[in-house]
Amino acid sequence: MTQQIIIATGALFGMLSVIFGAFGAHALKKILSTEQLHSFEVGVKYQMYHAIVLLAIGLNSNSLTSAVYWCFTLGIILFSFSIYGLVLSDAKGKKLRFLGPITPIGGLLLVIGWLLLLINAL
Repeated sequence: MTQQIIIATGALFGMLSVIFGAFGAHALKKILSTEQLHSFEVGVKYQMYHAIVLLAIGLNSNSLTSAVYWCFTLGIILFSFSIYGLVLSDAKGKKLRFLGPITPIGGLLLVIGWLLLLINAL
């Protein structure tokens, strides 16, 4: 895994979290319930947190970089993006229920990425 790809991925997810956050705060505020908007914001926050970590990892590459990169990248996609899909589809009255079991898989990948960073630090 090259340093450039890791930094670019972190930057892309960071940029998208700003765009999705603005979209949620403005366009979706009129469409979503308070609970739905809160769930959407959780996805945005987790995406941004992990985008920042990807940038830090890219700037400080080591032997665990590739495994952590894939855990965080797939975790963001499965966790945050499944939340976006669940919330938006629910707001349209056609909740995509198949996304429900995907969210915790993404969360588990994020936890594994953090565990790998912890192991590397110790």
